Amino acid sequence: MMLFERPDSGQRAVLVHVRFSQYDEADAIAELEELVASADIDATATLLARRKVPQARFYIGTGKLAELEHLVTDRDAGLVVFNHELSPAQQRNLERALGCRVMTRTELILQIFATRARTREGQLQVELAQLKHAQTRLVRGWTHLDRQKGGIGLKGAGETQIEMDARMLAERVEVIEQRLARVRRSREQGRRKRRKSAMSTVALVGYTNAGKSTLFNRLTESAVLAEDRLFATLDPTLRRLTLPGVGEVVLADTVGFIRDLPHTLVEAFKATLTEVVEAELLVVVVDGTVADQDDRARQVDAVLRDIGAGAPRLTVVNKIDAMPNRKAALERDDHGEPARVFVSAVTGAGLDLLRAAIAERIGQGKCRAEVVLPPGAGRTRAWLYALGAVQHESVGEDGQIVLELELGADALLRLAREPGVFLQGYPALNRISASP
Repeated sequence: MMLFERPDSGQRAVLVHVRFSQYDEADAIAELEELVASADIDATATLLARRKVPQARFYIGTGKLAELEHLVTDRDAGLVVFNHELSPAQQRNLERALGCRVMTRTELILQIFATRARTREGQLQVELAQLKHAQTRLVRGWTHLDRQKGGIGLKGAGETQIEMDARMLAERVEVIEQRLARVRRSREQGRRKRRKSAMSTVALVGYTNAGKSTLFNRLTESAVLAEDRLFATLDPTLRRLTLPGVGEVVLADTVGFIRDLPHTLVEAFKATLTEVVEAELLVVVVDGTVADQDDRARQVDAVLRDIGAGAPRLTVVNKIDAMPNRKAALERDDHGEPARVFVSAVTGAGLDLLRAAIAERIGQGKCRAEVVLPPGAGRTRAWLYALGAVQHESVGEDGQIVLELELGADALLRLAREPGVFLQGYPALNRISASP
């Protein structure tokens, strides 16, 4: 569905960044260059401008517009990428003046997401984000949005082209949302199964290209795509991870965040990010080699707040192999809890410390209990060992199995529901076990 009559674009682009503050914003410019490279676009030049507020017609002033026009011609560029959001009118005016396609930051990110989505779910989420973004552009009219003639026997001018486009977009959005709703129900069934088995979920989150997927592969011995480019991973991946003293947990690798992540993308990917919202622990992966760590941390916090993720966090500073004089280490906070772990996902340095830190954070709030199992409860005994909950085992004279346990409240409640189980010191739970 072609909504707008716009110039064709090529793979050669001129980048535009406008400074509205006193800072040089070198990190923002470098990130734009990374985004463009991730989209396989050749950046031939970068135009920098400074303004107090955007110009109403072209976003940039007429002097910079003339300079931009010269760069487009001189570099034979068929595309101009703005590191900002443009109004539909500004985008149209720029394309008319320059004679080439003009792309906004949001459109660039959407294009990258569209090429990276591999699963059907990811493709649906990207299409939903693209459609919702297109809905915001159906204002002020573009060149083809003329009023249509009324049909035979109809009075008046009939439905406008913009109304037809809006209606078709709304219908497609409804179809995509219905399909994603089915995906959410399927994911929720998986989460219910994990909750029933008392299996915790740990989610890797962080700024894009911080090394989450490489770390995920190291920890779980998987082969998830891990590239040195932005948004290499879009589709969520879940794997089991065995932790000392805890047993198996589910580790989730999710899409990386970025500054000013388009709201349409956050909304579209909420089905995926539910794994983050419901995780018991968020492992926030930080690239230790970048200079703007504090700003990136604020961007990650903003997205986590937006999706309602409030689980405890453990910070992992990655890439210590590229940090002089930095060794693997575990730092604790004022309460003695693991707060930061310094690791290298490439060399594997510090991963044992990370596993131990995750296990310690997941294990907080566990209950100690002594349980008596009947002789035929081999499956329950095996489950407790798989959880890593058994601290000591003995066998009574009558063949009953006595286990000293350390486990979470959910697992303890599930254990109480097993027939023939007796928990020392938990009379209320034993009544659950004894009930028909």
